[in-house]
Amino acid sequence: MWITKKKVRLNLGILILLMAGCSAEIGGELVGVQGRPPQGQELPPYGMVLIPQGSFNMGMNDEDLIFAMNAPISTASIDAFWIDQTEITNNEYRQFVYHVIDSISRRLLGEQFEEFLITENALGEPLDPPLINWEPKINMSNPEHVAILNELYTTNALRGKSLKAQRLVYEFAWLDYDKALGRKSIRDTTEFIFDEYGNVEQATYIIKESLSIYPDTMVWLRDYAYAYNEPFALRYFTHPAFDDYPVVGVTWKQAFAFCSWRTRLMREYCLKTKRVPPQDYRLPTEAEWEYAARGGLEGGKYPWGGLYTYDKTGCYRANFLPQRARYGLDGGTKTLPVGSFHPNDFGLFDMAGNVAEWTISTYDEQTYNFVNSMNPTYRYNATGGDPLAMRRKTLKGGSWKDIAYFLQCGARTFEYQDTAKSYIGFRCVRSYVGR
Repeated sequence: MWITKKKVRLNLGILILLMAGCSAEIGGELVGVQGRPPQGQELPPYGMVLIPQGSFNMGMNDEDLIFAMNAPISTASIDAFWIDQTEITNNEYRQFVYHVIDSISRRLLGEQFEEFLITENALGEPLDPPLINWEPKINMSNPEHVAILNELYTTNALRGKSLKAQRLVYEFAWLDYDKALGRKSIRDTTEFIFDEYGNVEQATYIIKESLSIYPDTMVWLRDYAYAYNEPFALRYFTHPAFDDYPVVGVTWKQAFAFCSWRTRLMREYCLKTKRVPPQDYRLPTEAEWEYAARGGLEGGKYPWGGLYTYDKTGCYRANFLPQRARYGLDGGTKTLPVGSFHPNDFGLFDMAGNVAEWTISTYDEQTYNFVNSMNPTYRYNATGGDPLAMRRKTLKGGSWKDIAYFLQCGARTFEYQDTAKSYIGFRCVRSYVGR
């Protein structure tokens, strides 16, 4: 884009006016609001890869299951976005769990020890509800602290003192754009309140939720009858040996809440450092996930682009179910540490196999026939009163217990949003600011 010299040049008089205040008129000229915080180029988020904007043919490139109705192909154009290089690991999800434990503990302690809560703002005005003060340390050698926090734990003869997972409830809120757009006019029916950076802080259609966020470790027993999986049920999420394995036993709702917490974590950091907050973290759309999985390769059957699940040396390229249920031929009988196989051309690991991944898209067999070609997705945030079919969320990538068919970039299946499985995980994305 070319800009004339007349529009770029500011004389000394204009500069003086700029120094006088951002709302000052500048010689009657249109120069935009001055004094805005500089943003510059967006810094790479830790552990994420930038996927450039582009277009691709979305859908199956090869075989399709009989009566699956997933064969149609649709052209999709995708804006640039950041995506996690690997699936979210046990240790990364544990940071979320520990944050919830810490926040609940501080609110409990704040009922008797006021230093754990911030009850007034900088102007001395009361805060309702009060904010958590993260500065004071919780002293577990203090009998009074221990007595208050005992309600988070239970004591049994088998395992001694254990955490009550049902007490780990995370409270969060999100803006339901779908319901807001269902009105005749948003301006007439919805009150939006924005912060200084244009983020929605309050609106008529903000949905508040409370959700137990501890993974369901019993999925290892529930998913497989007549199989000895007790060691995984007892230790998969807690033992350090599994820190770099993908988290499983997480419902779509819990993955959704994790993205909300990750956004809050970044926004609080930006508030302290006086930086402009980036876009929110979220689950990828089905189209974004597939576009990232293809790695820029046109018409590739798998993320590595070839027609086969093994390389020229005979080694398998992903963690899945090869041959006749010979689980161990690819290196592991169940999940493997993230990044155990070569990445695709975008630098992303495990876009095929290991665990299937939640997307934010609602599943429908006819999706390709009605979605837009620009950033296509079909979303419906189902509640208890909605039909069961509306709670189906699209899964992509296949898992350690799936045959090769589900490893294809275009393959798609679904699971219900309130269901946890031992073969389903997720990764996050963040929309890119700019192009």
